[in-house]
Amino acid sequence: MPENKTMMLEVQNLEKSFAGKPALKGVSFAVEEGEIFGLLGHNGAGKSTTLGILLGMVAPTKGEAYIDGISIQKNRSEALHRVGAIFESPGLYDYLSGYQNLQLLTSYSGGVSKAAIDEVVLRVEMDDRIHSKVGTYSHGMRQRLALAQALLPEPKVLLLDEPTDGLDPEGIKWFRDFILGLRKERGMTVLFNSHLLGEVEQMCDRVVILQEGQKVFQGGREDLAEDHLVLHLDLEPTELRASLAQEFGGQAEGHKLILPKTCDPAQLVQRAVAQGGQVREIRPVKRSLEDLYLEFSRKVTR
Repeated sequence: MPENKTMMLEVQNLEKSFAGKPALKGVSFAVEEGEIFGLLGHNGAGKSTTLGILLGMVAPTKGEAYIDGISIQKNRSEALHRVGAIFESPGLYDYLSGYQNLQLLTSYSGGVSKAAIDEVVLRVEMDDRIHSKVGTYSHGMRQRLALAQALLPEPKVLLLDEPTDGLDPEGIKWFRDFILGLRKERGMTVLFNSHLLGEVEQMCDRVVILQEGQKVFQGGREDLAEDHLVLHLDLEPTELRASLAQEFGGQAEGHKLILPKTCDPAQLVQRAVAQGGQVREIRPVKRSLEDLYLEFSRKVTR
């Protein structure tokens, strides 16, 4: 990342215990301006505790968190003035219309103009139902209304807790396109947690993985690269895979060959054909965020 970018979010050595049980154990990371950043981990890993500290709702046992360089612990009001958030289940009033909810919720922080509300309603594509009671909304519509509330008034940072949870594929795609559009058009900084690893991989510039309150990984797409060459090899006879893997200094796992990076796939195919093999398909296999996440999960459960 370019060194001249502003750090919009920083957490430094965060520790938190509940009833003597550690929830966070020295977690540190930073999110740059305009970055979409994923916070990942199993239930109880410390994701919600971290977001709670960033929103000033949870006091850390040790450490400090900053938004745009302002300490949340020392100047909570000024720091949170830059933030919009969806945290846990959005607190909406079912007996009020969507528009009335936006008026009421924004009034708690000083209120916003009718023009600003109208603009964000159009932005989240809620103009046709904004005057209906929230109790009649689908789950996807409630999430859009919560997102509209988070965008008022014009925050620099969005903090989102499982924002696509329970959405159908169309709703998930809409959310992904919306967040990417916010970053492109307004340079918005976004931190969110999600268990939909495929979506996180498509959206995020970098991620942090938490396990049992500790940071076990931080990086971007380039850090997902394997240390070995991994090939999917479909051939007959199938038992030839094991002998080829051994010949080229690697190992076979089902249809996959895990080989040294210096291995030439063309030479592998030539050797397979020379030994009477019929190669139907050969292609590189790239490690996904899900693969990496599961690697850390297995280490914890052992």
